[in-house]
Amino acid sequence: MEKDYCEEIRRRLSDVPAGRCLSVRCPLGRNETVRDFEDQCLPSDVRIKTVIYELYPGIEISYNYFVGDKFHFHHHHRISVLAIDHCCRGRIGWEMGDGLSLYFGEGDLSFHMNAQCAESEITLPLGYYEGLSLALDIDALEKNQPEIIREAGIDIRDLCHKFCGVKKSAALPASSHIEHIFSEVYDLPEKLILPYLKLKCQELLLFLEMTEPAESKPFDPYHSAQTEIIRRIHSQITENLSCRYTIEELSRQYLINTAALKNIWKSVYGLPIASYMKHYRIRKAADMLRESPISISSIAAAVGYESQSKFTAAFKDIMKMLPSDYRKQYG
Repeated sequence: MEKDYCEEIRRRLSDVPAGRCLSVRCPLGRNETVRDFEDQCLPSDVRIKTVIYELYPGIEISYNYFVGDKFHFHHHHRISVLAIDHCCRGRIGWEMGDGLSLYFGEGDLSFHMNAQCAESEITLPLGYYEGLSLALDIDALEKNQPEIIREAGIDIRDLCHKFCGVKKSAALPASSHIEHIFSEVYDLPEKLILPYLKLKCQELLLFLEMTEPAESKPFDPYHSAQTEIIRRIHSQITENLSCRYTIEELSRQYLINTAALKNIWKSVYGLPIASYMKHYRIRKAADMLRESPISISSIAAAVGYESQSKFTAAFKDIMKMLPSDYRKQYG
């Protein structure tokens, strides 16, 4: 069955009120944590939680949990910081300061300088995001190199230039190497978090030192105006699920090349349009099965299926159970 990751992340955010951002900081060399609600102006549907561990002077790792649609976010790091983000669940888009948008999803790594997103718009195409960020303060690390960097002979400024030198932001697609590094860091016992994160930080830096971006076919950012068109298309085709649109119709309506529409859509939402809409319809149907008593045939029609049999087949394909069984188990 397809897991309800959004609901899992909402549970992690149970201590965060709507429209608020909670920062939990674990300073280097101190046992206590510092909890603070940041003064961010967020929409009422957005909730954010970051749990930050300082590993070394100049190196921090944070666990990030977001739910919502789109919001403006202010970063407090110095502009000399290289941010490396790993997406565990969901999908995220950054509207960078140079008019470019970079989207990445489950298993991907992204790179950008904080100067690019000190003031940024963040979009959550699936409504949720869970990930981990490694922040490397280049100026601080050049003055006082931790042993893990000194031993490996890693030049952080060269590493930054390799991944962010020309386009200033990039993303590497999910791979077995990336999965190996991050597969165990999201569910650690409290007493092991700090030593384990230090180990994984070194492993990640060594991996990046050996990796050439060209070999991994990094994602390209798109112009924000292009991704805005895709989001408008998304709003239209999800507003009334009983209507179905062809790519050609949408291409003509929004004056966008069909190939560009397909490519940018997949970059933003992570799936081709048809696959995404199938999952979207079934997720909405699952919500209705849990929350309302209306008949399965009425739900099928509401999410755009002309027959209950076609809806049942699609539902079973994605949720791995019949709609009736799903309602009995979760309704």
